[in-house]
Amino acid sequence: MNPGAPAEPADVVIIGAGVVGAAVARELARYRLSVIVADAANDVGTGTSKANTAILHTGFDATAGSLESRLVRRGGALLSGYAAATGIPVERTGALLVAWTAEQERALPSIEQRARLGGYDKVRPVPAAALYQREPHLAPGALAALEIPDESVICPWTTTLAYATEAVRAGVRLLLGTRVTGARSGPDGHVLTTDRGPLRGRWVVNAAGLHSDHVDSMLGGDGGFTIRPRRGELIVFDKLARPLIGSILLPVPTERSKGVLVAPTVYGNVLLGPTAQDIDDRCDTATTQDGLASLAEAGRRILPGLLDEEVTATYAGLRAATEHRDYQIRVDAARRYACAAGIRSTGLSASLGIAEYLVDLMGAAGLPLRERDDVAAPPVMPYIGQAGTRPYQDAARIAADPEYGRIVCHCERVTSGEIRDALASTLPPSDVEGLRRRTRVLNGRCQGFYCAATVSALMPGKAGQAAAPAASGQQETAGQRA
Repeated sequence: MNPGAPAEPADVVIIGAGVVGAAVARELARYRLSVIVADAANDVGTGTSKANTAILHTGFDATAGSLESRLVRRGGALLSGYAAATGIPVERTGALLVAWTAEQERALPSIEQRARLGGYDKVRPVPAAALYQREPHLAPGALAALEIPDESVICPWTTTLAYATEAVRAGVRLLLGTRVTGARSGPDGHVLTTDRGPLRGRWVVNAAGLHSDHVDSMLGGDGGFTIRPRRGELIVFDKLARPLIGSILLPVPTERSKGVLVAPTVYGNVLLGPTAQDIDDRCDTATTQDGLASLAEAGRRILPGLLDEEVTATYAGLRAATEHRDYQIRVDAARRYACAAGIRSTGLSASLGIAEYLVDLMGAAGLPLRERDDVAAPPVMPYIGQAGTRPYQDAARIAADPEYGRIVCHCERVTSGEIRDALASTLPPSDVEGLRRRTRVLNGRCQGFYCAATVSALMPGKAGQAAAPAASGQQETAGQRA
């Protein structure tokens, strides 16, 4: 995937292969352009894009008139259609924004008004009696709620992988394990210094997420934003907890955070979180005793029965927060530089909208956008959700290929046929963690205790041996939020 940097400058070099960088690559692949995506990680979508609550937002609570509000609405509509075409798991569960205090109840009309001003008019009040009919396992004391019927849960792993797969099949060059360490810009474009040799591009797109302010500085950007990592810890509960809720249960947001939610995941689990802690270390995704204790306390106040269920895993993700409340998206025509930063927690939902908007800006700034005649249909991705039909449930598929009936991971019902297909795909995993995100293998209640050795042995060169079985709940797993 990364045999070396090309000698000729690409039309566009994208720094970052998260959900936004992959979406931009997919959008640019529609045109007659040479495009390179460089990322320091060994796989796509390994940062914020994989460690989130995996909600496909409507943007109902975004600030009216903001760029975020506009792009979440547009991106959500685009991603809903794209998911249907590619097989990305999505469940339209709807959401309930629950008020537990008189102050929160008084805030509901203004939230409803903001949603309508922002273009989402399906929000509606729900009185307490109707709320408990909908969600009988809620803790006592809820006063009222707002229903947001179009909020959904989605698979964040398959989403980024689908974008990147489509881009690579269209000719985009993906350079993984390629860390950008410096840049030199001139009238003919940019020369990026990487730990695998120089990269040359006429245009550069900064989609570096948690490191986007550093990349902006390298490329002579005017600053204007600083990434302030915000760690969100989450708890994933066993699939037996899933009957406790029917909808996403949202808190009334504060100025600083959207608060702790309880949500189903497309993998059949239930998610509790996230916390919101500003930290300095952009790589610190450790869970903490205090963070998990605060989540347990919040969960008990929202859905008491949840705390009686088994915990499958815990994890933490970092959001690329800045000092600004809105996205930091800009294009500098003179320097042929585009920046998509400060995307925060709605990046998954907005990703296709961001890509469309950014590429339009680049075109207006002089990037020649000549559509290709050979644009292919989007890829059909392996289905790893819980609501649809998985390979182990498909008798016809098993009859045609018995490998789809040979289960390797019994917790998540992952078959040897699925693992084989992932290893032979356009973007095969380089390690067991990548295989997790493509198949759900090792993500179940035993966290690989039963199948880790078998799975590791299936990896080329046994690259997966380093991934040992996890003690109860210390590996990333199931549903997540961008």
